[in-house]
Amino acid sequence: MAELQTIRLHVNGQAHSCSVPPRMHLVDMLRNELSLKGSHLGCEHGVCGACTVEVDGRAVRGCLTLAVQADGKHVRTVEGLADFPDSRALQASFVKHNALQCGFCTPGMLLAARELIQHKPDATREEVREWMSGNYCRCTGYHAIVDAICAVLAQRNQESAA
Repeated sequence: MAELQTIRLHVNGQAHSCSVPPRMHLVDMLRNELSLKGSHLGCEHGVCGACTVEVDGRAVRGCLTLAVQADGKHVRTVEGLADFPDSRALQASFVKHNALQCGFCTPGMLLAARELIQHKPDATREEVREWMSGNYCRCTGYHAIVDAICAVLAQRNQESAA
């Protein structure tokens, strides 16, 4: 058995110290060690986006990131989004536009959409589709997801123009 490594990180604003195997993935540590079940394991190859979390403000695939790579970093999961106005706006828009059905992909979608809103607030509908193309959804057909994100972008642009 591999020797455990102690890592220290902040997850959703709280400090944690965990002893993990060197090859444990970040999403496994979050789910199994910290009981944060919002990030899901889908493909386990970094393709579907269900495992998306933020590390130091960047969306990353939790199934491709080792837990030891998060040592000393700030990690945010879908459970930690409630305190952010952009996240609340996205969640409300997803509900309004019926942009979630089974909910399996929704945490990854919300984190990817949040990064989009922060880094590309003037994104066009086509740019939203391109940005979100790394997150798979088997239920909604993507139109509702794109509608929800575009609605938040439009609202933000109206507020900043006023």
